[in-house]
Amino acid sequence: MYSREDKLRAVELFIKYDFSPQSVINELGYPCRGSLYNWYEEYLANDSDIPDANPYQHYSESLKRVAVDHYFEHGKCLARTCRALGYPSKELLAAWIDELEPGRRKVNRKHRGFGDDDKENAVIRLVTRKESAQSIADDIGVKRATLYNWKRRLLGEEAPSTMPIKKRDDMSIEELLEMKAALETDIDKLELKRAVLEGTVELLGKGQGVDPRMLTNREKTILVESLRPTHKLRDLLDMVGLAKSSHRYQMAAMAKPDKYADLRMRICDIFHDSCGRYGYRRVHSVLRAEGVTVSEKVVCRIMAEGDLHACRPGKRRYSSYKGEISDAPDNLVKRDFHADAPNVLWLTDITELSIPAGKVYLSPIIDCFDGKVVARTMSTSPNAELVNTMLDDAAATLTDGEHPIGHNDRGCHYRWPGWIERCKRYGITRSMSRKGCSPDNSAMEGFFGRLKVEFFYGRNWKGWSIERFMEALDDYIEWYNERRIKVSLGGLSPNQYRRSLGFAA
Repeated sequence: MYSREDKLRAVELFIKYDFSPQSVINELGYPCRGSLYNWYEEYLANDSDIPDANPYQHYSESLKRVAVDHYFEHGKCLARTCRALGYPSKELLAAWIDELEPGRRKVNRKHRGFGDDDKENAVIRLVTRKESAQSIADDIGVKRATLYNWKRRLLGEEAPSTMPIKKRDDMSIEELLEMKAALETDIDKLELKRAVLEGTVELLGKGQGVDPRMLTNREKTILVESLRPTHKLRDLLDMVGLAKSSHRYQMAAMAKPDKYADLRMRICDIFHDSCGRYGYRRVHSVLRAEGVTVSEKVVCRIMAEGDLHACRPGKRRYSSYKGEISDAPDNLVKRDFHADAPNVLWLTDITELSIPAGKVYLSPIIDCFDGKVVARTMSTSPNAELVNTMLDDAAATLTDGEHPIGHNDRGCHYRWPGWIERCKRYGITRSMSRKGCSPDNSAMEGFFGRLKVEFFYGRNWKGWSIERFMEALDDYIEWYNERRIKVSLGGLSPNQYRRSLGFAA
């Protein structure tokens, strides 16, 4: 296929180009990466030499000619010829073509990457039109349509298709200088556009596109100022679509000291104290409780500028429904989760928290008066003991005369004899949601959602044991009851709210 000299040349270039196979392929047009690596190993094994070998002697000259003729008669496609004839390999066929018809083999350059300079040079060759567009495309190894796409992206739709010029012999010195100046102007325009697009990518990110007009006036001003050392201000303003008066205003505004500097630091502290769980509304409530007068919109904007984003929800997977194993009581709540006093309406359910070490099941009871977690139990198994122990702990907080409604979904845990017997013993009136209707217990689902967003999602639990995870979960619930503020409670936590009303010491 390849001679000893061809292989040595490829290996020497491979070493010269810091072992970059792509650079060798771009220059020589051969071989594939695998062959190059094999040649290099053979080169090392033979003391910087490659022995001459001819493994293809079993192909006659007539078979070679048949394959080469088929290649030229059927679209110059190596793969098509190999499939049709059943021989040889693409690499071997390419060698036969170079041997029998030198210079006629079609070299596929689609793997080549083109930089901005390559595209600009190609566009300049196209618009000056000293040669046909097809010859330019063939020379650089792209399709004709690709060449015109580059021109539209760099010069815009309004650019002329060609810039016909006279032959050099018929042009005067003045005309040549004028043409040179026009080309230099086009190049400056292209360089300016490229610089603006690169700056836009840095400000917006690739995911949002690279249109400079998507930038705010402040962002446009920052971009313009970064490019002023190398480009004219007028050209920059025209390119980004910014008025000169707006540029002056933004420059004056940015020169002023940041009046929210102290507020930014305090918002950052509040956000991190909540372990990234507070959104702008709760951060605003904390600031208001501290006597800081500021609007929610300002807090939201400052948090967005500081990339302070609260946790996002994930998927809900666990369900405790096991079928209609006993008669279900009526739905007494009917989606009215309001309570005028503590221990009037309780909600409960079970949720699953899966970590690499295993699964943890949480069973809490929530008081609809203020959202406090009255009692909770955790286990690695969603069994009857999990919910029964929780109900015992919650009933221990009741005083004489308190008989709350206990609302839950149709999970099997709340239809077993042990649960029913305990509800009768403690004077708890049972209430159940409708089958497969999560909105009937939406307040409980809302608590699970907040817990998973603020505590569970977005954290790497790899290396955590089950015991350590349960301790962290218990600490979160303690923080939820004692310190986590609720906007509906006037910026107070459940325990703080109860103490303010005299329901707790």
